[in-house]
Amino acid sequence: MEDIPRSHPRYWSLVTRQKLVDAMKEGVVVPQGLISHGRGEAFDYILGEKSLDFALEAERTAVAAMLLAKRPIISVNGNYAALAADDIVKLSEQLNAPIEVNVFHRTEERVKVIEDFMKRHGATRVYGSECQKTHIPGLESARGIVCVDGIYSADVVLVAIEDGDRTEALRRMGKVVIAIDLNPFSRTAQAASITIVDEAIRATKNMISMAEELKGLGKDKLRDIVSSYSNRRTLSMAFRAMLERLEYASSKGIIIDLGFRDEVNV
Repeated sequence: MEDIPRSHPRYWSLVTRQKLVDAMKEGVVVPQGLISHGRGEAFDYILGEKSLDFALEAERTAVAAMLLAKRPIISVNGNYAALAADDIVKLSEQLNAPIEVNVFHRTEERVKVIEDFMKRHGATRVYGSECQKTHIPGLESARGIVCVDGIYSADVVLVAIEDGDRTEALRRMGKVVIAIDLNPFSRTAQAASITIVDEAIRATKNMISMAEELKGLGKDKLRDIVSSYSNRRTLSMAFRAMLERLEYASSKGIIIDLGFRDEVNV
């Protein structure tokens, strides 16, 4: 990794970008994944780069749903692996949910690279290159290739930074789909059962902490959390948060006040 000075005001953003670049050199991330990340980062700017209340509620509901599930699974693509591998493994252990590698730009070699990457970060149950494969009905892209004992048999699937067509196809199979997606306009966000409008690293860390708390609750209380949730309400709140931020920015112009005078003298 390049030496990035900690004093840089965008230090963590630069570190994250560098992680993706390094993972691309390993074959975990594809160039298209860098574009995807940039799009998400733009939405994070508008949201203020923090986990807002509606995101925390969605994360809590997602954890409750995963704890109630008979066969939960965490779907991992190249970007999600590169950004949050250690935390994905912790979440997998907390929720007793295996991991499956699923990518749009698929070669069996790349699936194996991501599988090995996750195992190097401590994952012990990863569906990837060696499983019995089948196809999600109605999904022609390579994302439709899944493991029979993994995503295909799961009742609750957590996806992150995904394509909407697979989320929609999984919903049509009757599965509960939890999507981590900073873009509430996306087909993924709109099609999911529970949409977490939050940055993937923050969301995963939050869910690990919540899992520690919610594991102590009985199933009735977990069902209460899930049954009181509305994804339409969550998405409305995400759009409202963006609108308020943009209204504030449009009224002020300068929202990062560095103390400079608003004049130009040449």
